[in-house]
Amino acid sequence: MARILSLAEAVKEAVCDGDTVAMEGFTHLIPHAAGHEIIRQGRKHLTLIRMTPDLIYDQLIGMGCADKLVFSWGGNPGVGSLHRFRDAVENGWPHKLAIEEHSHAAMANAYEAGAAGLPCAIFRGYRGTDFHKVNPNIRSVKCPFTGEELAAIPAHRPDVAVIHAQRADKAGNVMLEGVLGVQKEAVLAAKRSIVTVEEIVDDFGPRSLNAVILPGWTVGYVAEVPGGAFPSYAQGYYPRNNNFYKEWDAVSRERDSFLAWMKTNVLEKGPEAFAAHARKLRAAAE
Repeated sequence: MARILSLAEAVKEAVCDGDTVAMEGFTHLIPHAAGHEIIRQGRKHLTLIRMTPDLIYDQLIGMGCADKLVFSWGGNPGVGSLHRFRDAVENGWPHKLAIEEHSHAAMANAYEAGAAGLPCAIFRGYRGTDFHKVNPNIRSVKCPFTGEELAAIPAHRPDVAVIHAQRADKAGNVMLEGVLGVQKEAVLAAKRSIVTVEEIVDDFGPRSLNAVILPGWTVGYVAEVPGGAFPSYAQGYYPRNNNFYKEWDAVSRERDSFLAWMKTNVLEKGPEAFAAHARKLRAAAE
């Protein structure tokens, strides 16, 4: 059953050096506050999984937390490259980063297979591509019923899944609304999970037709972190901060400016800073 703890306590208990960690959220509800806490606690040698690694993984990689990245598309959405990611791959700074690249469809299927307890994902994909030349984990199997050749990759079974959601109740049940990625599948596939939420409530109240409820027995730890998805957005709470993504390009382009920003805005601040960001965004949107 889910335990309700502070973010620092949840990360301390759930995330260990050398873990495989999946932090998911597709444009919406990206768990930035949790990523910052992992950085503050100095976790090392992580294998990071994410369908679309963007700013939070750029920060984790640049701070030396990751040894490997398993991903599909990677970049600063609408802006350009992830400079800390590129520096690690191209120049080995702060150390060399191994990469395992997949398609979006493959990543989603791998999470679904992990959630189902299967060892691999089998699907139609990769036809006409050269992915298999750079990723030995892309293989093929023949369907025993039709003889069709299908793609196969290992299931994602992370040690820890980390997501952000709108609300949890006091029993640790979690509700997500709006644009969803593979958050549900990541939590179900993982050995342990942390869910940060905008608020903990007595009752979820009216919900949208696409709402997803994760029962408390599927979740390891819940932490209340208002604004925890900033600078991405949380439907019903605050919009995306597009300026932050634009500004990150200049901040992250050079090592010194990146390290200075991380010291001021991450290492010297706690998750309460995210609530202040969220309040400003809500006020600006009103």
